[in-house]
Amino acid sequence: MKDGKKTTLWERYLTKEIGIEFKACLYFFAILFFYCVYRMINGDMSADIIHMTEMIFTCYIIGYIQVYLLRNFDEAEKLGVREWVGMTVCTGLYGAVSFFGKWFDGNVLVTLILAAYILITYVCVYFIYKSKRRIDDKKLNEELRLFQTRHQK
Repeated sequence: MKDGKKTTLWERYLTKEIGIEFKACLYFFAILFFYCVYRMINGDMSADIIHMTEMIFTCYIIGYIQVYLLRNFDEAEKLGVREWVGMTVCTGLYGAVSFFGKWFDGNVLVTLILAAYILITYVCVYFIYKSKRRIDDKKLNEELRLFQTRHQK
């Protein structure tokens, strides 16, 4: 039943899928940047296509886990225990895939640095989403105020 006000099941599903797409691109870019810096530091100006394929697939899979199983922790209202557990689980998954996929030549130290980098990225993304919500709230409140003043005349 679509009355123009309630979101349909399809719209809710599509919203989640768009969010997963965005997350996959965002985290893939962050990981790929880290990977490229690692490669350049080691004197290699090329990136392995297999590694990049593993990275993007990992980002999509973790995006689905994040949205459907871990309550979309990077878009949460606050950083509580549940959100930190979600960040830790997903960071561990990224670290495990990077280690076993030999993205960093099996270097444990670089894998741990990647994990710290991903945790920092999650926290930054959390604050970005929080800021966006605050800005959206301000815009909506302003639009509501303008609507109310127009209809009071």
